[in-house]
Amino acid sequence: MPMDGFTLGFVARELDRLLAGGRIDRVAQPERDELILTVRNGGRNMLLLLSASADCARAHITDVKKNNPLEPPALCMLLRKRIVGGRVTGVTQIDCDRILEIGIEHRDELGDLTCDRLVCEFMGRHSNLILVDQQGRIADSARRVNETMSSVREVLPGLRYERPPAHGKIPFDSVTEPVLFQAMSGQGGALRSVIARCVSGMSAVTAAELAYRATGNEDAHMDEIHLESVCASLAEQFRRLPESAAPGVLYGEDGAPVDVNAFVYESRRALQRKDFSTLSEALDEYYRAKDQTERIRQKSQNIHRVLKNNIERCRKKLALQNDALQGAARMDEYRRYGELITASQHLIRKGMKVCALPDYYAEGMPMVDVPLDEKLSPAQNAQRYFKLYQKARSAKSLAAEQIQKTGEELYYLEGQMENLEKCEDEPSLAELRAELEKLGYVSASRSRKQIKQLPPSVPMKFTSPAGRVILVGKNNLQNDKLTFTAEPGETWLHAKDMPGSHVIIPGDAPDDETLLFAARVAAKYSKGGTGSHVPVDYTLRKYVKKPSGAKPGFVIYTHQRTLYVDPITEV
Repeated sequence: MPMDGFTLGFVARELDRLLAGGRIDRVAQPERDELILTVRNGGRNMLLLLSASADCARAHITDVKKNNPLEPPALCMLLRKRIVGGRVTGVTQIDCDRILEIGIEHRDELGDLTCDRLVCEFMGRHSNLILVDQQGRIADSARRVNETMSSVREVLPGLRYERPPAHGKIPFDSVTEPVLFQAMSGQGGALRSVIARCVSGMSAVTAAELAYRATGNEDAHMDEIHLESVCASLAEQFRRLPESAAPGVLYGEDGAPVDVNAFVYESRRALQRKDFSTLSEALDEYYRAKDQTERIRQKSQNIHRVLKNNIERCRKKLALQNDALQGAARMDEYRRYGELITASQHLIRKGMKVCALPDYYAEGMPMVDVPLDEKLSPAQNAQRYFKLYQKARSAKSLAAEQIQKTGEELYYLEGQMENLEKCEDEPSLAELRAELEKLGYVSASRSRKQIKQLPPSVPMKFTSPAGRVILVGKNNLQNDKLTFTAEPGETWLHAKDMPGSHVIIPGDAPDDETLLFAARVAAKYSKGGTGSHVPVDYTLRKYVKKPSGAKPGFVIYTHQRTLYVDPITEV
């Protein structure tokens, strides 16, 4: 569920209780649109995460540690200068909307006591984090918005801070039965849509829950309800729910988190629910994987585009090279025509476009029509065909060599595209990017926000039904390391004739069940991962070699056997 105004009200009350009076000890900005403030209060340190990400905008206490840029961005340096050492005076939600204000009291450069506001606007792609001084002017923001980007409101240092335009809805903390009845009267459609249109801070999910509580049906229509009784029920819910905090995360059948709630959603009781003592803990649990996945997706977009463009380039090049190779198939015909002309020059006169000549290469020497250039003499026509023959022979040799090189490059790039899909953390993505930079596909990063030295990524690890460990490489660097640090007698697997991960079964020879499981894992993490009956080769690691000068991840192997398996799905 997005951070709607109703949920943000629970967050604001919780953060105010935890942080008010606390001292800000540190400020970090791990992402362009994300801040982490270390606040000490009540004898403990708390990490306050403020994110203006388009898909994951939120505020809560977190225990997730993140890597910071080598050089902090401008907003981070400004915040360190102004608010480190300051005190949190309070955390407030503004007008029941998706705006959170954190008051911070601190000493200015002259030693005078002043109060800034850190304004957090959680509004989808328009989300922002804005530092506003005591005079109401913008000191800086995570996203600077000029007049070419928005005709409604500019967000630039030095300008007076203006709140987003009012929407004219009823603040949810001011809902009464008469006010709600007047706003909803005469409206048609689904009840949940009408609630969202009339009351501020309502996401579709929250509005549907309130419709369910009022009528027993989240899809109730305005034509089916008694409006006066429904408004009375809704007004009671708005009065009572803010005191009914019960944070929890909802999980789907696959065990993945699908939603986070500030209170119990009766309309979603069919889903598995895990309770938490604070909403921050629930939000941290829910966004832990979601936020990382979204960040990796954003950071990998440029690499994905580069790989896609180069793959298309290689495929076009390969098609042209194959055409050139097919065109070279006439080289024997050119040589034959040249020799026939040389042997029968006395039958040819200048100006002829074609001449029937005896074919000495065929039994019975039948006559064959040989095309001629009427502007050339017989000897010159013969030389023209010999030149065409030499050109075609050279083209055939060159095309065959280029086809092999292009095919190898295409195989490598398709493998990197597979590796990109397996990147689930920053170390894996950084290693893949570094490899592409080294080979010239991606320009070296010169960003001021270069991330500090990341720890090396680690292979994926699975356990077979028999309890054996299976190791799977996520990129070429891992594949090479995994393969060539394995013992010579350990089992190595790879999808046959297609890009994919290197798979190792550590230890002694595996049982048949473990070998089959490992083969299915190798099939899953290959180009054939969505197919069936994928061929997977397996051999001992000692039979796997890396040719001199080969690209990362490329190996040759012998003594292999092949299994045909369906990729594993329960991963």
